[in-house]
Amino acid sequence: MKVLHINSYYSTCKFYKNLYDRQKESGLDIEVYVPVPTNFDTTGLNLGEYTTARKNHGKYDRIIFHLKHRKIYNDIIKTYDINDFTLLHAHSLFSNGYIAYKLKENFNVPYIVAVRDTDVNLFFKYMIYLRKLGVEILKQADKVIFLSKPYRDFLVDKYITDFLKKEIFNKSEIIPNGIDDFWLKNKGIPKKINTQKRLKILTVGVINKRKNQLTTAKAIKKLQDKGYKVNYTVVGKVKDKKIFKQIKDLSYVQYVPHTSKEELINIYRANDIFVLPSRTETFGLVYPEAMSQGLPVIYTRGQGFDKQFEEGKVGYSVDSDDAEEIADKIIDVVKDYNDISSRCIKLANRFDWDRINEEYERVYSNRINKL
Repeated sequence: MKVLHINSYYSTCKFYKNLYDRQKESGLDIEVYVPVPTNFDTTGLNLGEYTTARKNHGKYDRIIFHLKHRKIYNDIIKTYDINDFTLLHAHSLFSNGYIAYKLKENFNVPYIVAVRDTDVNLFFKYMIYLRKLGVEILKQADKVIFLSKPYRDFLVDKYITDFLKKEIFNKSEIIPNGIDDFWLKNKGIPKKINTQKRLKILTVGVINKRKNQLTTAKAIKKLQDKGYKVNYTVVGKVKDKKIFKQIKDLSYVQYVPHTSKEELINIYRANDIFVLPSRTETFGLVYPEAMSQGLPVIYTRGQGFDKQFEEGKVGYSVDSDDAEEIADKIIDVVKDYNDISSRCIKLANRFDWDRINEEYERVYSNRINKL
């Protein structure tokens, strides 16, 4: 079996290397194709010897979907002999899935396609003229990969016509992302709260509207009004200076710039509960990272991490804009804190890349055996 990964996100999302390295180690023959803009600096990328990064479209070509992807398609068929591949693995529905869809149409190579946050919350939601194409890419895919059940259910219910719903649903697989080995090799120990009225809340993520640190801060203020003493640590790069100014001026907030995982692990261990009610989230690797260090997690209902576990198992889902509910769920975590913390450490193993690679290889093999 020879697999061609099509992944335009790999140049900036390096966590994919964990999967590709596992696949090479297991004996799978893979190539990874990464289309990047002509002005992209590929110096020192270190994406693995199996990866080919190709500068093949202009910075502003993205404005016209078909112009950009025609250039990428023409480049990929120049770069590879597509007939050499048994299977294509597209790592997003529209940007990468369209290329796989055209390759199947012209070379009859089957493909599986993953659905990302941008596919649901940008392409399907706002680019109405592309919806029909998105549905066709799903229809022609041999398997559809979702990171979580809510994304699958939302997309199928809202954007798929009734006569196709069952077909898309039945060929869908739920496979989460994994976390770096560093976190699983350096697990924390189960945590305990010495006093239920003194809490240390943590958020890790870029500071912007989508990551929603302001609503978390409002929830903490509500906890303080109920007699809790709460410190709030915010870690991440500043992307929205207006939001950052509102956060850093709060007396109970400590800001830490983006830092290394060796420093971050100590920050996780120094806090009690991880809270990140993102407005949208493809998955959120920081949730299982926090779990590996014994932190219960508060995450957004209906987004990427939701339904990975039953409610209350490792934390709770919330409405991202409901500060009152976020505060209430933090209190619920506190009531069962010791048991939740212990479960978090054990269940973090679900996000081991070895296990996730086994899931992908099962999907690959099942598909090929049907040919």
